[in-house]
Amino acid sequence: MSDGKKMTSSRRHHLKSLMLQIAAGWIEQEKKDLEVTKAAYMSEHCPKPDLSGDQAALLEVCKKIYQAIDKIDETRYDAEVKVKKSDKEIEDLKLKVVELAGVKKPALKKVRMSADAMLQALLGGKHKVTMDLRANLKQVKKEVKEEPTEAVGDWRKNIEDKADRKKMFETS
Repeated sequence: MSDGKKMTSSRRHHLKSLMLQIAAGWIEQEKKDLEVTKAAYMSEHCPKPDLSGDQAALLEVCKKIYQAIDKIDETRYDAEVKVKKSDKEIEDLKLKVVELAGVKKPALKKVRMSADAMLQALLGGKHKVTMDLRANLKQVKKEVKEEPTEAVGDWRKNIEDKADRKKMFETS
């Protein structure tokens, strides 16, 4: 696609359906090819037994077939064991890669929690812990300054002095 030109949705759906039809045709062709190769392999490696003859000859054919089945089962079992062993090795190597890469620690989130809630979360719900920080503070007594009673009862005199000053400014 070039700059700014967009495909219409109907064209896109049409192309998508064409691609799906082609892919479905390829899958069908693969299935047919697989059946043909399977039939060719079976005819080459497993010829039809000769069933003409007496009972002794048929018993001999059955024994050969059972021996072939046992041999195939042994190879299948050996292959399964090898696959399981390699899968286990792959899993161990994946774990080693994860260990070597290390686990990234997520960014810590800011949580607003009181000191009591933190202690309860750390120690568990059954421990009752209260942390009153103000109770641990040292008590300090304030010293009360005692003023002479004359100064307290002498407030009228102070007002009169101020009134004299006011008169001074007014007359000048």
